[in-house]
Amino acid sequence: MSQITIEHNPSEERLQALGVAGWSIWEKEISTFPIDFDETETAYILEGEIIVTPAGGEPVRILPGDLVVFHAGLDSHWEVVKPLRKHYSYD
Repeated sequence: MSQITIEHNPSEERLQALGVAGWSIWEKEISTFPIDFDETETAYILEGEIIVTPAGGEPVRILPGDLVVFHAGLDSHWEVVKPLRKHYSYD
């Protein structure tokens, strides 16, 4: 299984079923940094643009409207290209 799963522009019904509107919000300025995921995070991108590169893998561009799952065990490097604002939840 891929370490990053992206669902582009999920329906409003899907977002409501997941309860996305009630998730916490995280914001990050333009920057680069490593993130290692000990647990699975699901995120819905509200604003910004990030390029996430899994260790030993290809870069993945993530944009507003993307519902993203960062699977537990993912070691990655993030480049925040445009200031990021996202809802997030841990399984």
